[in-house]
Amino acid sequence: MDPALEYHLCQSRRQFFQGAGLKVGGIALAQLLSNQALGQEAPARTDIHPALPGLPHFAPKAKNLIYLHMNGAPAQHDLFDHKPQMGRFFDKELPDSVRNGQRITTMTSGQKRFPVAPSRFAFERCGQAGILMSELVPHMKGIADEITMIKSVHTEAINHDPACTFVMTGSEVPGRPSLGSWLSYGLGSESQNLPAFVVFTPTVKNPSQALFSRMWTSGFLPSKYDGVKLRSAGDPVLYVKNPPGVSSGDRRTMLDALGELNEKAFERFGDPETQTRIAQYEMAFRMQSSVPELTDLKGESKATLEMYGPNSQKPGSFAHSALLTRRLIERGVRVVQILHRGWDQHGNLPKEIRNQCLDVDQPTAALIKDLKERGMLEDTLVVFGGEFGRTAYCQGKLTRESYGRDHHPRNFCMWMAGGGIKSGMTYGETDDFSYNVAENPVHLNELNATILHCMGIDHSRFTVRHQGLDQRLTGVEQVHPVTPILA
Repeated sequence: MDPALEYHLCQSRRQFFQGAGLKVGGIALAQLLSNQALGQEAPARTDIHPALPGLPHFAPKAKNLIYLHMNGAPAQHDLFDHKPQMGRFFDKELPDSVRNGQRITTMTSGQKRFPVAPSRFAFERCGQAGILMSELVPHMKGIADEITMIKSVHTEAINHDPACTFVMTGSEVPGRPSLGSWLSYGLGSESQNLPAFVVFTPTVKNPSQALFSRMWTSGFLPSKYDGVKLRSAGDPVLYVKNPPGVSSGDRRTMLDALGELNEKAFERFGDPETQTRIAQYEMAFRMQSSVPELTDLKGESKATLEMYGPNSQKPGSFAHSALLTRRLIERGVRVVQILHRGWDQHGNLPKEIRNQCLDVDQPTAALIKDLKERGMLEDTLVVFGGEFGRTAYCQGKLTRESYGRDHHPRNFCMWMAGGGIKSGMTYGETDDFSYNVAENPVHLNELNATILHCMGIDHSRFTVRHQGLDQRLTGVEQVHPVTPILA
């Protein structure tokens, strides 16, 4: 049988209607470009990033998501989960009743001892809510009344790659859409000249963990829903600038001609990825003007730049990424994700975690304050956290001044702020060693269900048929949003 005919016959109902919808969107896009060429104002709403019909399911509290992922797993004992009782157990064996036979990694399974390592950092209650925070995050202390601290998050994954994949996709198995891809697929974006989903990977001094693109790719969804990574050095996006000798008009002409060829290919073969390619070329053209405008900070006040810290104008820094994040949200981008590496502290933790906090503490607090001052926090959801926690016992050599901690999936801390989330609240509790959840456990799938709820989506109804199953971000087991923290 002719391969093209076979492809058409094998098309699913979903693919057929996707293709039809994309073709209609292409017509609308052509009309928009024609208007722009004539100097006419674009219509208020275009089909560049349309939402799925029927979404959101209900009125959202948040329109945008900012996800600050600390890759490598920050130690909860040293940041947000104060356990003064551990001081009495310094260098003593972790009680068997606490560990309770739970699995540990091969990095510490061969240790002869599991000595308790209390945090060497001072904690204090912050804000009217009295949320406990470490001396390592003095700036975050100032936003305590804007956040809800969740101390009882847990996961099944015990190593970084599957754990990060789980955080971002709802599964340890690669190949599923990331959270940002799900949201851009379902809700689209208000921006006409920037991607719906943007990713930053700031440079760090000691990047101990690799970052895999599966953390921001679309999996089995069309690739147009991939996150677009803005580079930390050089051109923010490769191949957006015109080559030497090629004018914007020339680029437009070539793009139109290429679009016609791709449309003919789509008519013949019906491959939805052809329409994705058309959309990506068009977005690249639009980004030629939108990205330089985005990255030009001349309009930012001196006070704003100082609020984000000394690196606010240094491309590739966490501070610069945080400031650009606010600017992206202002311009209608649906999801922005910052992935900061270097938190995998198996040894020399006190020194290394201090350096990490110096990178992220001030810009993170500034981002929350900036959003609030501009009236944007009320409809922007911000999430801060890692992929799992760290152990109460020491890995390697233990002293009062230095220690390391191994991976620990049984509990860790994350915080949320903004649209749809109560402020100034602590939820969940752990035992005296921050080793087990004692009250109100929150699984990562429940956290993702909560994020979707804030964005106006019922996670149980937000599915895509793939390989014979109705796939969803939150997995197949029954989970619910964490309602006590919802505003």
